[in-house]
Amino acid sequence: MSKTEPLRAAGNGHVVVPRHVAIIMDGNGRWAASRGLPRGEGHRRGVEALRRTVQAAGDLGIGFLTIFSFSAENWSRPATEIRELMALLRRFIRHDLAELHRKGVRVRVIGERESLDTEIRRLLDEAEELTKANEKLVLVVAFNYGARQEIARAARRMAAAVAAGDLAVGAVTVDKLASYLDAPDLPDPDLIIRTSGEQRLSNFLLWQAAYSELVFVPTYWPDFDRAALERAISEYHRRERRFGGLIVRAGP
Repeated sequence: MSKTEPLRAAGNGHVVVPRHVAIIMDGNGRWAASRGLPRGEGHRRGVEALRRTVQAAGDLGIGFLTIFSFSAENWSRPATEIRELMALLRRFIRHDLAELHRKGVRVRVIGERESLDTEIRRLLDEAEELTKANEKLVLVVAFNYGARQEIARAARRMAAAVAAGDLAVGAVTVDKLASYLDAPDLPDPDLIIRTSGEQRLSNFLLWQAAYSELVFVPTYWPDFDRAALERAISEYHRRERRFGGLIVRAGP
């Protein structure tokens, strides 16, 4: 497919897009290294790619966009890099939150927050509170997030409910466990994109990804743009989604 090939449209002329797209934003460091730049510059350019992608998702009519911004395992990175990443988060919320709010974007955060620095936790809470009534696009930020950790948190919450007598052991089902996840009201992602050419989920939305379509693109995250998003969605349209049963086409 050419870089300029448009997304396929339904019979009514509207572009059909997945309801929920999730992205593993990978390759900032390699993008910088390939240009002889410090890793921090790759992360800064990655924020620019995030701005482009949020704009494109809103323009295309995607309802939910989840981004893997900082994993629970990322704390093992060098302290200087972690400081740079936290500074970028602060800058993004302080400088971009008003614009996201103006454009009708609602911010949701998933991941473990209790152990975070007080200022970071306050900024995340502020982003959610300010934008909670917005409806154009839900931007889900996975921060200090790991899927195994999320499932363990859900199991602890459910175990506490059983211990308190609020939940019978026989009532423990797949749907019941899902209701204890970080954001049980969000739909599962239809499409998960990972940039940089790596082909793994890296502890991202393991429960929710059970029937997601996975598209791995060679582009490093700082170079990701609307055209790359549209190419991934076009690939999604070519898939046949079975959900364990009969064929359901992803596209129109």
